[in-house]
Amino acid sequence: VSEVLFGLIMVLTFTGSLSVYEAGREDVRTMLVGALGCNLAWGIIGAVFYLMASLAEKERGLATFRAVREAGDPERGQRLVAAALPPVVASILEPTELEGMRLRLLKLPGPPPRAQLGWDDGRGALGVFLLVFLSTFPVTIPFIFMHDLGRAMRVSNGIAIVLLFLTGYAFGRIAGYHSWLTGVAMVVLGSVLVGITMALGG
Repeated sequence: VSEVLFGLIMVLTFTGSLSVYEAGREDVRTMLVGALGCNLAWGIIGAVFYLMASLAEKERGLATFRAVREAGDPERGQRLVAAALPPVVASILEPTELEGMRLRLLKLPGPPPRAQLGWDDGRGALGVFLLVFLSTFPVTIPFIFMHDLGRAMRVSNGIAIVLLFLTGYAFGRIAGYHSWLTGVAMVVLGSVLVGITMALGG
């Protein structure tokens, strides 16, 4: 959801920079190339950041695993296990349950020296790239097929509003908020963020 929102904000800063009364086809072409190129670059950057975050998360897990195995005191090992769990889950576990987890961890094979990325991480990074890059196209399509710049701008803005709403709706369902209200809030938030970005020269 955050990657789609980011892609939409980026492309809207380009489409919003066009003047309906002054822009010509060459200006539209320049805008399209800039929007697609910018989202292509940020799609790659987002994918790299995803891989970095995934690697860091794996390394944190291995560090906890090593610490539990190396803890000489069972109580310290239990605290390490509890700290690795969500607070709500850890709060309902008895010491005997934490000890059972600790003992099962001790029976596992030793951890590798370093965390490594796998195919799932690569697919996740590809997904991030596609989300950022492909979110550009729906908003730019009207400028490709419509010669009336004013109409293309209105259709493009309508598509952007729908996509922002759907992004907010999806976020509301994921986060447990009211989906429709979150969708409307995302339209407002996205519009504000685009305005701030353009005002700051982005």
